[in-house]
Amino acid sequence: MVRLGVNVDHIATIREARKTYEPDPVSAAAAAETAGADQITIHLREDRRHIQNRDARLIREVVHAALNLEMAATPEMREIALALHPDSVTLVPEKREEVTTEGGLNLRNAPAQTGEIVQTLKDAHIKTAAFLDPDLEQIREAARLHFDAVEIHTGSYANAAAGALDKELAAIKDAALAAKRLGMAVHAGHGLNYHNVTPILAIPEIEELNIGHAIIARAVFVGLDRAVRDMLRAMGRV
Repeated sequence: MVRLGVNVDHIATIREARKTYEPDPVSAAAAAETAGADQITIHLREDRRHIQNRDARLIREVVHAALNLEMAATPEMREIALALHPDSVTLVPEKREEVTTEGGLNLRNAPAQTGEIVQTLKDAHIKTAAFLDPDLEQIREAARLHFDAVEIHTGSYANAAAGALDKELAAIKDAALAAKRLGMAVHAGHGLNYHNVTPILAIPEIEELNIGHAIIARAVFVGLDRAVRDMLRAMGRV
């Protein structure tokens, strides 16, 4: 059974557009959990454009499902993660000008602090994952740095034209197999929706999906409870 992590960042995006108190990502996290999400995912960005420190603390207290914290590999975020103690941390790249995360980490040129942060989190019994493009060299670097898991960036697959889908899907399959053979768990996310998720689910090495935008977009029309349940149905979970 592939686990579903629901990313509630965009609930906070709507709130921050007006700098008000609603909609509340904490309530959204609880609702997603009630609907059957196995995990709540939040990205505490350095610029705090959506999720805030208070949100992260309250979500940690409220939800019983696993909590996955996406963050940059910086000393500030390391200290926040150690205090929050999520079930897992996914290290992601960040650029201030990007609308959303545009690609995977470049571990080939990762600063020394990346490995140090990974080890510090592992010593605190926090699982660590690297958000990576389906690039075999990057997968090998993640194993060298002793990540517990990789989350394969599926954006190129999700945005591919029909003629390029097979190539993008093959790259994800190869990356997933390589990661598994190197002893890491395999997750996937970015751009996945109700229509394109099925081929990803057919990759046997993938254990977890993290999906946000598609679920929150559907929730605008049908409510968050149904949107999460619809994704679980698309995943063959209902």
